[in-house]
Amino acid sequence: MPLLKSDLLWGRGHQRVPSGSREFHEVTKRDAEVRLQVELDKLVSSAPNETAKNICKKELDGFAKLFDRFLRETGPSVDWNKIQKLPEGAVLDYGTLSRPSLEVAKSMLEKLIVVKLNGGLGTSMGCHGPKSVIQVRSELSFLDLTVQQIQHLNRTYKTNVPLVLMNSFNTDEDTQKIIRKYKGLQVEIYTFNQSCYPRIYKETLLPVPKKCDPTNDSEAWYPPGHGDFYDSLNNSGLLDRFIEQGRDYCFVSNIDNLGATVDLNIFNLMVDSSKSPEFLMEVTDKTKADVKGGTLIHYEDKLRLLEIAQVPKDHVDDFKSVKTFKFFNTNNLWVKLSAIKRVISEGSLNMEIIVNNKTLSNNMNIIQLETAAGAAMKCFEGCLGINVPRSRFLPVKKTSDLMLVMSNLYTLNQGTLVMSPQRMFPTTPLVKLGDNHFSKVSEFLRRFATIPDMLELDHLTVSGDVTFGKGVSLKGTVIIIANHGDRIDIPAGALLENKIVSGNLRILDH
Repeated sequence: MPLLKSDLLWGRGHQRVPSGSREFHEVTKRDAEVRLQVELDKLVSSAPNETAKNICKKELDGFAKLFDRFLRETGPSVDWNKIQKLPEGAVLDYGTLSRPSLEVAKSMLEKLIVVKLNGGLGTSMGCHGPKSVIQVRSELSFLDLTVQQIQHLNRTYKTNVPLVLMNSFNTDEDTQKIIRKYKGLQVEIYTFNQSCYPRIYKETLLPVPKKCDPTNDSEAWYPPGHGDFYDSLNNSGLLDRFIEQGRDYCFVSNIDNLGATVDLNIFNLMVDSSKSPEFLMEVTDKTKADVKGGTLIHYEDKLRLLEIAQVPKDHVDDFKSVKTFKFFNTNNLWVKLSAIKRVISEGSLNMEIIVNNKTLSNNMNIIQLETAAGAAMKCFEGCLGINVPRSRFLPVKKTSDLMLVMSNLYTLNQGTLVMSPQRMFPTTPLVKLGDNHFSKVSEFLRRFATIPDMLELDHLTVSGDVTFGKGVSLKGTVIIIANHGDRIDIPAGALLENKIVSGNLRILDH
C-alpha cells in the first residue's frame, strides 16, 4: 500500500490520518493558501498595463482575504443552543409606525440615497444582458420602473434623491448605455461596480482563470454577492462623496423586487427615533413557500440574520418551521452611511461566507465565495427589524412571478405596483409553471395571448405543452397538466374555476 501525503507529513506509516485531524487540516489549509497566492500573483502579472495591474491586485487582495476566512471558518457559524428568543421590540410592526409631515419628509429625503443591486443577469429566465432590462409591465423594465419611482418622489417632495446602481462586470457596460435615456428626467443616477473575483475549482481550490481578463473570460469570474456592497461603495469613493453632501442614509434593495419602494414611515423611524438605529431590516411573515429564506435571531446579545447555509444539518427542519421563525428577510435594508464608514475603518465588517457550488460548461465543479448584505447587521449598533406587509416583497425570480406582476392583480402608479382593490385577499396566488415550457421569458410570453384574469385565483399549476387564449379567467384552484406528447389549448374567453384539466382535455370539478 503506497504512503499517503498525509502519512509522510505525520510519520504515521501506513495508518491513515483521520479526516477530522486538526493538524492535517491546518497543513492542507496553509498549503492551499500558498498555492492560491502564487496563482493570484500570476493573474496580476498577466494584466496588460500598470493601471490594469493595480486594479487587478486590489480586487484579488480582497478575494485573498475572503479565501483566508473560508479556510479558517469550518462548520456552522451558529451554535444552535445559543440562539436566544427575539427580545421585546426587536421587530416592530409596520402598522405602529408614524408618517412624517410634508416638511419633515422633504428634509429627511435630502439625507437619503437609494441603492439598487443591479449585478444580476437575466440568464435564468432565458434573457441576455442585465436582468434589470427585462420588461415586466406596460413595456417598462425593472430599471424604468425604478427611475419612475424616484422621479415621482423627487417631484412630489421637491427634492433630489439620487439613484445609485451597484453593477457587476457582467452588467456595467450594458447599464451605462441604457441609463443615457434617462438624462432628461429629474433623477441623478450614479453607478459603481462590485468586486470581480475568480471562481475556484472545488477539488484543488485553485483559480479557474489564467489571465486577468474578465471581459473575455466571464465564465471564470463572478461578482461575490451583495454583501460586497459596503466595501465596493467605499472603494468607489461614492460613500465619502455622499457623506460630504450631508446624505447619511441609504435604502438598499434588489432591483428585481418591485415592492421595494422608498417608504417614508420606515425612513421616519430611522431618522426620528430615540433608539437611533444604524441598521433596519425589513422582514415579512413567513409562509410555507418561504421556508428557506433568511430569518432574524438574537445571538450573543445582538440581532442578526440567520441563513439556511449557517444552520447545522440536524436543525434544518427547525429552521424551516413557520411557528419557530415567523419572519424572513426581504433584503430591503436601511443603513446609516456614517456607520458603514466606521465599521469599514475599524475593520469590524464581518459577514458569514456563503459557498455557492456551480458547474462550468466543461462540467468542472467550481465554488464561488459570496456574502449577503443583510449578514452585516450584527456589525452595527441599535439594529431593528420591521415586519412589513407582503406588498413590500415582490421579487421576480421566475416567469411565475412575472405572470403575477403582469396580471390584473396589480395596477401601475408612477412606477409602483399597487394590488387591485378588487382582490379579496392581501396575498398573491401561488403559481407554479413547468420549467420545460415556461421558464424562458420568450417561451412564456408565446403561451399567453393575454395574461388571464387572476383576481379570484388561489392556486395555479401548469405543466407541459399548454397555451392560453385571450380573456381567460382563472378562479380558485386550477391545475392544468398536459402529458408528454399531448397539447392543451385553453380557448379564448374560458372560465376555469376549481378545475383540473388533464392531458386528454377532460375538465373535472376539483
